[in-house]
Amino acid sequence: MNASPETLRLLSGLLASPSIESLGVLRELAGEHAWLGEPIVELEQMPLEEWQAEHARLLISGHPKTVCPPFESAFLSGAMFGAACDRIGDLYRRAGLQAEGAPPDYLGTLLECAAWLMEQDCDHGNTLLQELWSEHLAAWAPQFGTVLQTESGLQLYRQLGRQLENLFDE
Repeated sequence: MNASPETLRLLSGLLASPSIESLGVLRELAGEHAWLGEPIVELEQMPLEEWQAEHARLLISGHPKTVCPPFESAFLSGAMFGAACDRIGDLYRRAGLQAEGAPPDYLGTLLECAAWLMEQDCDHGNTLLQELWSEHLAAWAPQFGTVLQTESGLQLYRQLGRQLENLFDE
């Protein structure tokens, strides 16, 4: 693992639907994450609705199919709420956590969980982090990143894909 909890949380946040505040938040983060610079320039040139449409096409409801569903089950098997949800839900329970508002196998939640586990100073947390990383994230997040780079019309999502791939370069 070659990322900080802050980086994992940033990548998780970039999966969220863009809002009126998103560009300002990205500007604040660009000082620490230079790779956001060019995407910000591109986003400043377009209406928020265009950014939101690309987000939806890639991650939520593309037609005829969602190109990059950010859910382990959907990405690997093409169906939501697969076996990965149960396995990840069990991992969360063992960590004393619970996924709320999204299926357990949502990439944003997985990244947030990994960040939280990295901050725990105990062997149990390290064991769960290793399980989460090797059995779940490494199984599909790099490929997700590759598809995101190939399919996105926006630099932000191409850079997000590259950053996700880089998490697994060892």
